[in-house]
Amino acid sequence: MPHHPGGLLFVALGLVLVAVGFVWRGRVLRPFSVKRAQAAAIRDRSRNLLCSADMAIAEARRRAASGEPVIVTVEDVIGVASGHYGLSVEREEAAAALRQRYEAADCRVDCMTDAFD
Repeated sequence: MPHHPGGLLFVALGLVLVAVGFVWRGRVLRPFSVKRAQAAAIRDRSRNLLCSADMAIAEARRRAASGEPVIVTVEDVIGVASGHYGLSVEREEAAAALRQRYEAADCRVDCMTDAFD
């Protein structure tokens, strides 16, 4: 049975598309410019800092005994950011993140913090 050139062309085109797919795999997610890369790093840092504040609040709530107030410090947030995310955070940044998450989590009812000092 003779081979049709159309079938061979179809197979060759498929192989070319597979090769191109291997070369371009994952590149869509990478930023194309330094400016976009820096913006992505800033967003990641901000998100990680807010998550650190949430984690510090949750840990303080777990540590608190029944009937006593929950105490969350800025140092707790700095410790979580450093230990969990490897971030080097200044006290002012950690305090701002803690204030934001403190108010969002309605912590005024059962928590105390030094972030407002």
